[in-house]
Amino acid sequence: MKVIDLELEKLREYCLNKNGSKEDFPFDEETLVFKVGSKMFCLVSMETPLKINLKCEPEDVINLIEENEEIMPGYHMNKKYWITINLDGKLSNKFVFNLIDNSYKLVYEKLPKKEKEIIEKSFR
Repeated sequence: MKVIDLELEKLREYCLNKNGSKEDFPFDEETLVFKVGSKMFCLVSMETPLKINLKCEPEDVINLIEENEEIMPGYHMNKKYWITINLDGKLSNKFVFNLIDNSYKLVYEKLPKKEKEIIEKSFR
């Protein structure tokens, strides 16, 4: 596993502060996955420079890729709904955190009702 740097810690803290969020390494020791309930909303490749995969609305995927050279179709994901972002310092933290918020919201909204109820009960 690579040494965790400050940027990864900021990202990790931000994702884990979301209601019902948890982290896991379901694929390998280099891919940190954040889930809400049973669904992934952020995947982090811990190789340097960091890269993250986030879920988006299909029309946002197209616009984000066209407008930002650091954003590309989701690596190993459904490219209609997922983007990969190179965290090389060119995009602001605020911009990236807004994309994380959006990914979390999209995934949370699609959770089964029972999962949402469990999450809501535990964060009242």
